[in-house]
Amino acid sequence: MARSLKKGPYIYEKLLKKIKQAKPGQVIKTWARSATITPEMVGYTFGVYNGKEFVPVKIREEMVGHRLGEFSFTTKFSKHGGRMQRELEQKQAESQAQQMRALKETKK
Repeated sequence: MARSLKKGPYIYEKLLKKIKQAKPGQVIKTWARSATITPEMVGYTFGVYNGKEFVPVKIREEMVGHRLGEFSFTTKFSKHGGRMQRELEQKQAESQAQQMRALKETKK
């Protein structure tokens, strides 16, 4: 859900204080996943907590306006598909192996 424009972005004051005290290259640990990324944060690396560990997130200009939690996933993605997907992947792996063998033979 979007935050009202009249309220402005949610900026966590403690986080801004940590940025001012941080040294270059230092990872700033935070649990504030809902904090909005501001232009002052560009170039810093944040360790955003995902419920298990701190995921390093390097802030770039394109990220301004988004939330810190958007770049630190809380669940592990397991690929879609079952047996059919596995068979397709095996066929692709076999074809790549054949291509590599052919390349090696032509080089000799």
